[in-house]
Amino acid sequence: MTNETNMEKLSSDLKELTSDAEAMLQATAGQAGEKMNELRHRLSSALDSAKAMYHQIEEKTVASAKTADRTMREHPYESIGVAAGAAFGLGLLIGVLAGRR
Repeated sequence: MTNETNMEKLSSDLKELTSDAEAMLQATAGQAGEKMNELRHRLSSALDSAKAMYHQIEEKTVASAKTADRTMREHPYESIGVAAGAAFGLGLLIGVLAGRR
């Protein structure tokens, strides 16, 4: 998986987790008891932490995308050269590995 795919999966999972946690907090709002209050407090703290992490990841992803875009626009030929070199190197590696069999 690529980093972009991993970030999208993590983002999706965090959104789903926060949605489920918020639903659970609402569903247990009427229940009393010391253990239930402690559990609700812990879940609420974890939810706040997950939301903060999601926003940090989102900000880093956007900043990285902007940096990559700016670099490619400032140095288009170098970017093409690096991409072609990587593709050539990967093809060469696959060819060597396939030839060993």
